[in-house]
Amino acid sequence: MREVVGAHLRLWGCAELVAVAQLVTSELVTNAILHGAGGSVHFRLARTDAEPCIEVDDGSPGRPRVRNPGPDDESGRGMLLVDALAHRWGTSEDGTNTWCVLLLPMVDR
Repeated sequence: MREVVGAHLRLWGCAELVAVAQLVTSELVTNAILHGAGGSVHFRLARTDAEPCIEVDDGSPGRPRVRNPGPDDESGRGMLLVDALAHRWGTSEDGTNTWCVLLLPMVDR
C-alpha cells in the first residue's frame, strides 16, 4: 500500500508529499482495520484540483475522532496525526468512508 501511494504521487509530480501521504494512508487504513466493521477495507487515492485525496472505506458507520492520548499510551494517535498532516479531512455522511486532502506546497515560479 505504501509503495502504491508513493508511486502514484511521484507519477503526479508530488514527490514532496510521499512520506506524508504514506503515513496518513497507513494511519487511516490501520484505524479502519482496528475500529471498522471487521470486513473488507478499501482505500482510494485520487487527485482532485491538483490536490491528492486519500479515502478509506471500512463499511462501519462509526466516525473516527481525534484523541488526546497521554505520553504513556501506546495507541490513539492515528487521527491526531491525520488531523495535523492533512489540509482537511472528514467522513461520508453515513460514516463508512474517511477521507483527507493533502495540500501541495507553494512553488516559486
